[in-house]
Amino acid sequence: MMPDANVDADVCLIVEGAYPFVVGGVANWVQDLIVGLPDISFAVVAIKADGREMPWRLQPPPNVLFVTEVSLAPEIGIAARPRSRSEIEAIAALLIRFLVDGGEEPLIELVAVLSRARPAWTASEVLSHPTTFRAITDYAARDLPEASFHLIFWAVRTLLGGLLAALLAPLPRAHSYHTISTGFAGLIAARASIERGRPSVITEHGIYLLERQIEIMMADWIGQHEEAMLTLDGAVPGIRDLWRRAFENYARACYDRCDPIVALYAANNQVQRRLGAAPERVRSIPNGIDVARFDMVAAKRDPDRPTIALIGRVVPIKDVQTFIRAAGIVHLDHPQAQFRILGPTDEDGEYFEECRALVDALKLGGVVHFEGRVRVDDWLPVIDVVVLTSLSEAQPLVILEAGACGIPSVAPDVGSCRELLEGPAGEDAPGGLVTPLVDAEATAAAIGELLADPALRERLGANLRRRVRRDYDQSMVLARYRAIYEGAMLSGS
Repeated sequence: MMPDANVDADVCLIVEGAYPFVVGGVANWVQDLIVGLPDISFAVVAIKADGREMPWRLQPPPNVLFVTEVSLAPEIGIAARPRSRSEIEAIAALLIRFLVDGGEEPLIELVAVLSRARPAWTASEVLSHPTTFRAITDYAARDLPEASFHLIFWAVRTLLGGLLAALLAPLPRAHSYHTISTGFAGLIAARASIERGRPSVITEHGIYLLERQIEIMMADWIGQHEEAMLTLDGAVPGIRDLWRRAFENYARACYDRCDPIVALYAANNQVQRRLGAAPERVRSIPNGIDVARFDMVAAKRDPDRPTIALIGRVVPIKDVQTFIRAAGIVHLDHPQAQFRILGPTDEDGEYFEECRALVDALKLGGVVHFEGRVRVDDWLPVIDVVVLTSLSEAQPLVILEAGACGIPSVAPDVGSCRELLEGPAGEDAPGGLVTPLVDAEATAAAIGELLADPALRERLGANLRRRVRRDYDQSMVLARYRAIYEGAMLSGS
């Protein structure tokens, strides 16, 4: 689906590593947003790691005018063309300045220089130019004199490759731009705001910068010179610090150019403010579900054999082993209870085998069942309690879907779980029980409390059903995004 140079989309969505290449999570959210606003036309910028062809797992609806795929890996083999020396010197200096120090001014200048260049630069040309090499050499000598130049060079070159991809990629024409993260997608949104003078919006499902910081901290592939790691002098940052600061600068550039700055829940709005988002631009819009879809779900629960379900993938981030240990504790007092794990088991085979071994070791073979990939709607009628034990969540839809059916949840205090179950600032009647993270005993105690008191279970489920209908219906969420788009299109006209 190639852009038509004569057509402006109403909204250009910018997505990294998701739509239309995968199913679930952010990709499904994008699809639901587009489908739910059929009278608004969309373009999509789909960012991927490299130039290899990736199959589309989701088919864009008719109101998507075109999809532009953007590779973060610079193309290879582009022949150098005659260039102005002053132009490449300005580009190289601005790239290093923005990468290391951030700030709106170098980004604005960089966008201006690149957009004026004729013929247009390619990332490969910039990265392979001797002037760029000298700029990296000067930066290394000035800021990282004790670190290995080999490590610095490849770190800077990799970071500049992604930065240039964002600044040089084809930019669809649109009345407004909407990025679904900071990072490279956020850079494209910031560039669109500068280059096209159109409004940009951001919605963060998680906090991209924090996720990248964790990856950088744990990554084995980021080299760091031993002296730089051990030094107490904060003025000599290591290679990890270079990566961390680069993504901080990308995030700040995105926040500076976007309005509004949206998160799914209030706690992440606080994080956005701490990371530099202007407080007056920040707001929360939750994910929603089609509440009416669950009106026909009739309860078929068995009071003699209650069902407790973990709905999710069998992967370490879901901490399924804590759920299994909690099941073992609950089984001692409630031997009739059945524990179902509803989700694919093939994403991390080693972890799945560890979970099965734990079930065997605790002698829970007739109690804990791996059901694999299922249609959740088929199971909701028989579930008495939904349990999450995840190490990390944003806004788990499974709590909303269970709540729409009057099923209470037990969930750890991560992401928006507490807000979903207790309302903003804990001001609503509870719809479930919140537990500490990685705590099988507390999880078991919460499950046991609900199993021992059917009236409590019924009351919490009814509370959650009311809150889901009031605050999380998809029609209300779509109305809020419609208002944002219409306001952005008016302000940019």
